[in-house]
Amino acid sequence: MKHLPLLAGLFGCLPVCAWALELAPTTIDGEPSHEPGLALDQSSGVASRLGLSVRETPASVAIANRNDIERHGAKTFRDAANTLPGVNASAPPGFGGFVSYRGFTSSQITQMFNGINVATGLARPVDAWIYDRVELVGGPSSLINGAGSVGGSLNYVTKLATREEQAAEGQLTYGSYDTAGMAFGLNHALTAPSADVQHYARLDVSRNTNHSYIDRDQRDAWSVAFSLLSDLTPNLSHTLALEYQDEHEDSPYWGTPVLNPKAGELKIDKHNRFNNYNVADGRYEQRTLWARSIIDYRINDSTTLKNTLYHLDSQRDYRNLETYQYNADNSAVNRSTAYQVRHQGEQNGNQFELRHDDRFVGLATTWSGGFEYKVNSTTNSPLRAAGNSTVDPDHYDPGSFYDIPGTRPGFISDKTNEVTTKALFVENRLGLTDKLTLLTGLRYDAIDLDVTNHGAITASSPRHFTRSWEPVTGRAGLTYQFIPTANVYVQYSTAAEQPSTTTQVFDVSTGKQWEVGSKFDYLDGRGSATVAAYKIERKDFAVTDPLDPTNSIPVGAQSSKGIELASSLRITPRLLAEGNFAWVDAEYDEFNEKIASGAVVSRKGNTPTNVPKRVGNLWLTYDFSEDWQGGVDARYVAQVYADNANTQTVPAYTLFGTFLRYKVDAHTSVTGRVRNLTNEVYAEFAHVSPAYYLGSPRTFEVAVQTRF
Repeated sequence: MKHLPLLAGLFGCLPVCAWALELAPTTIDGEPSHEPGLALDQSSGVASRLGLSVRETPASVAIANRNDIERHGAKTFRDAANTLPGVNASAPPGFGGFVSYRGFTSSQITQMFNGINVATGLARPVDAWIYDRVELVGGPSSLINGAGSVGGSLNYVTKLATREEQAAEGQLTYGSYDTAGMAFGLNHALTAPSADVQHYARLDVSRNTNHSYIDRDQRDAWSVAFSLLSDLTPNLSHTLALEYQDEHEDSPYWGTPVLNPKAGELKIDKHNRFNNYNVADGRYEQRTLWARSIIDYRINDSTTLKNTLYHLDSQRDYRNLETYQYNADNSAVNRSTAYQVRHQGEQNGNQFELRHDDRFVGLATTWSGGFEYKVNSTTNSPLRAAGNSTVDPDHYDPGSFYDIPGTRPGFISDKTNEVTTKALFVENRLGLTDKLTLLTGLRYDAIDLDVTNHGAITASSPRHFTRSWEPVTGRAGLTYQFIPTANVYVQYSTAAEQPSTTTQVFDVSTGKQWEVGSKFDYLDGRGSATVAAYKIERKDFAVTDPLDPTNSIPVGAQSSKGIELASSLRITPRLLAEGNFAWVDAEYDEFNEKIASGAVVSRKGNTPTNVPKRVGNLWLTYDFSEDWQGGVDARYVAQVYADNANTQTVPAYTLFGTFLRYKVDAHTSVTGRVRNLTNEVYAEFAHVSPAYYLGSPRTFEVAVQTRF
């Protein structure tokens, strides 16, 4: 590990000075609401460091808290994220946690863990059990979350120890395709209530296994999270948080080939759609370790500080045959692209923030400022071979990876990218009147890229090169609370994203957004809703030079505009309705692509791949009695394009589900759930080959959950 001095400080933060001031009442950011709804009065750190509630923040912010995750039956990060407005998430191999949102995908959607921005794909959630909530903010959010995030940011927040003397929960699940899960969580006070120093510990463990609906695909995943909360003085607390996630998948499913001709709506052969054309010893493995040291200190009634020192270590291994295409008459499948790679990553960093409440010329104001320092190092060790073979889709031997000519065991490093980021940020909320507030903020980043080439030296791939960028991003927003239960807001925000590794001297690509919206309660508080309209522009990213197909130029541009709606309504004391809907119009304003013939073609006006124009969710939950509860749900995703030319489409789909829950006693419940009730055949994601990445068919599940 290259940055052990920084990591060593994780355990050196306990012996800090303690000031003997009386602790004022505090509100914990992100404290869950037990009443179903949009949680407009819950605070979130994904859009602001000022401790604002969702209602007070002039931005589109949505939260799926622990109760939402369990009520909707979310088992994975994908399930939880897809409950949020406009999000279409999937988990195809090689893409980490793929997310499409507001017309943008991949690295343009930042995925954070506990407010920490990591390199795309460096860490992927294994399941949903260890997470307390998933937070979403729409549009550019570099002010809070750093470089990237032009389309929006997702934040996965882990469960931490709380000040409960004793609490326990557990869950057992079993379902179709031998899908089995075991999970438990314990929170316990380690000291007597009269002790001068209070300690609380929490442990969460989950294991999930399944044989999949795809032939030979088997998965085994573990997640463990431990945290120790120590109240060192009435004003000073320290939390040590450790997480480990381990995932193994044998013969990972890499997609279902589409039939010829590959034009218009792409189709598959449904009778063999569960075929797995990967090799028999195909493999995906992921191991992720997090360690965090968190200090919270209340200096006085109006000033608090927080410091988070962290370490992340991640390793992902792939060994697969990845590309499958039918021959001309669709009688055989041609397999190719044997790929073995190890992604080794490490990130060490520190986040410091100070929050202060004050008055400015008689107006209430809150300030937040701080700094961030992080070093991210990733090393890739790829091995590629053609791996060409042809198989009969009805009768075939998948073969073994190392029988493919050009393959061999072991890894040889290719390149190491080290990115060092130093950032300063400041944010302010000013109450202009008792109804009108102004939110502003600025962030300065100094980003240094250092690339070491471990392979062959060429003009385009030297042994070593460095690049530096210094973007400044910000946000300004106004919120007008025209009645106590309703407001309107307007916001302007910017983002910056460093270019992908290149020896060419490119500046950062930039993004900006205008957004207007409203957040309100209605029908005497039985319902709550949010509405937002936005326009996002991204420009100056690298595209192929039309005059020189071997070169790239930083003139790319794309934009999106859209509307998002979300609402929750207690129709009757027994019937709860929840839903959201998003519409987006996304296109390339300047984009050139090199096609197979070597020619360069403009894709101006086309829609990016895997971006649905409409996404919607609906849940209806009914309490039949005190002990019985049932519900139905629906999810709609519009068609997407599978190529930049927009000549190939993957059809829209609608999924239905239902559940029935019986409360055995005050502590235990049993839930039966059916997913994809109509057994819809659909693609979660369109591979570039092209191929369908199929979603799950109809499945059944029984879960037993208990809490004490």
